[in-house]
Amino acid sequence: MGQLSLAALPDQVKQYLIITGNYWAFTLTDGALRMLVVLYFHQLGYSPISIAMLFLFYEIFGVITNLVGGWLGARLGLNNTMNIGLGLQIVALAMLTVSSEMLTVAYVMVAQALSGIAKDLNKMSAKSAIKMLVPDDAQGKLYQWVAILTGSKNALKGVGFFLGGVLLTLVEFRGAMIIMASVLVLVWLASLLNLKADLGKAKTKPKFTDIFSKSPAINMLSAARMFLFGARDVWFVVALPVFLAATFGWNHWWVGGFMACWVIAYGIVQSFAPYLTGKKQGKVPTGKAAFIWAGYLLLIPAAIALALHFDWHVQYAIIIGLMVFGAVFAVNSSLHSYLIVSYAGNDGVSLDVGFYYMANAMGRLIGTVLSGVIYQQYGLEACLWLSSLFVAAAAGLSVKLP
Repeated sequence: MGQLSLAALPDQVKQYLIITGNYWAFTLTDGALRMLVVLYFHQLGYSPISIAMLFLFYEIFGVITNLVGGWLGARLGLNNTMNIGLGLQIVALAMLTVSSEMLTVAYVMVAQALSGIAKDLNKMSAKSAIKMLVPDDAQGKLYQWVAILTGSKNALKGVGFFLGGVLLTLVEFRGAMIIMASVLVLVWLASLLNLKADLGKAKTKPKFTDIFSKSPAINMLSAARMFLFGARDVWFVVALPVFLAATFGWNHWWVGGFMACWVIAYGIVQSFAPYLTGKKQGKVPTGKAAFIWAGYLLLIPAAIALALHFDWHVQYAIIIGLMVFGAVFAVNSSLHSYLIVSYAGNDGVSLDVGFYYMANAMGRLIGTVLSGVIYQQYGLEACLWLSSLFVAAAAGLSVKLP
């Protein structure tokens, strides 16, 4: 953060570090849990699309949680919603410590639903809290802090994928759940003791109807975010892993490792996004930057789809194309994460941020479902063309951003 920042904002920096540490610990378990569920049910003989359906409740409850969670944050304080999220993740992990006979699909879906609620309460609280810790006249600092939090989260989620595989190998599924739940209990207790009370609590108690944003800029940005994340997940969640395994003959360790490396690299690029979008020249991004970067992104899935269509160096096209897509997508995501925190009102900031991340979760849900359906019916090329179409929609909406 730099010595000047630490000297000028000692209490803010302390709270930022607590929030970030809390978010990091949660993210590690979230990534590990996803990989553990994928690998464990793969061992039990479930198809990739059946495994993807295990995460359906996770995504559906993410949509609901972001919508209601912002209202709760404004009424209860962001420290409380963050701690509730951690507590729910501990319950979800504890649910999965039962014997393998009890781990039915329905039971795991319920545990995943709890984990989805926990994840989005935690994320909404962390992103909203930063707005309260940075003065209004320090937009460059706000962008930098949001980028670091978002980028480190995604890098750690990738580390979590590796962690899940390692834990499954060393201590098996039940042992992994016990270890992760135990560590999170310690983080939760530290957070209860140290996180500032009433952070982000609205001065006036918001009505439940206030969960829907009344700001045209936030509505436009939220719609763009929905299409942006739908564009990623429509080929990344189900279609790509199945394609890598079925067409290239990669085993699940290769697929999991490759996806983990992608997420880690994506997170690192996100952390440096401010330096790629003009921070060195003292600029902070505007709606125009979101439109320009969406335009760059639009070309990449279209180019990969053409390579598939003409059978042109398919393996290189997909691997290199995915890396380029990840880098450009990371900048897009980081720009959006800054813009929502910048646009959000100071009083009850979590209402605006919660509404926005509801749209984010809706995009993931749409992308996840379409990824399985479109791939099964029409193949990866169709998923990539749909991805380009979604990015075009995000770019079109970004034109109207202030």
